[in-house]
Amino acid sequence: MEQRIGSSSKPSKAEPLKAEPVTGAGFDPAYIPGITGPTPGEPVSKEPDPEEATAEELKAGKATAQKPERPAEELGTDTEEPADGTADEPAAEGPVFEASDRRARIVADRRGVRLSLDEEACEFRWDEIAAVETESPRFGKRYTITVHTPDRRWYPIEIEAAARSRFKEWDEQLDAVLDAYFEEA
Repeated sequence: MEQRIGSSSKPSKAEPLKAEPVTGAGFDPAYIPGITGPTPGEPVSKEPDPEEATAEELKAGKATAQKPERPAEELGTDTEEPADGTADEPAAEGPVFEASDRRARIVADRRGVRLSLDEEACEFRWDEIAAVETESPRFGKRYTITVHTPDRRWYPIEIEAAARSRFKEWDEQLDAVLDAYFEEA
C-alpha cells in the first residue's frame, strides 16, 4: 500500500503524483520551527529605479534620467555619533580594567563589563551581573574571566597574557573596578 505524507486528498488515476517542496530540517539543517528568517535591512520601494527605467518609460516621462543624491556617508562626511553613545559622556572617572589579546578583549568600567571575541561582542550593565569570576591556570598563559548573570547564564572569555606575571596585575585592577562599581544585592 502506498502512503503519502502531507495533504489528505488522493490524486486521481489520471493525475500524476506531484512532488511537494521539501521544507524544514530535511532541506535546511539549521531550521528551527517558530524562528523566522532575517528581515530585509531597507524597505522595498514601489517607485522604479531611474537607472533601471526602460526607454519607453523615459519617453513617456514616467521616469527621470537623473541619479538620486548620494547619502552623507558616501560623500565622506561623518555626521553620526559613535555607536556606544560616548559622545556626550566625559572621560571615565574611577578605575577601569582593560585586557586584550589578538582575538579577545574585556573592558570593565563605570558603565559595566564589555566582552568581545573576534567580531562578536556583548555588554553587561552592573545591574545585569550576578558575579564576576576569574581563573588563572596553573600552567599556561590564558587568563579566564567569567561573567555570571542572575538567570544562571555565564559568559567566559579567555585572554592570552604575554607573561604569567600579568595575572596578578589584572586581578588587582579588576578587583578595584568591582569594589568601585559592583554592588551585591
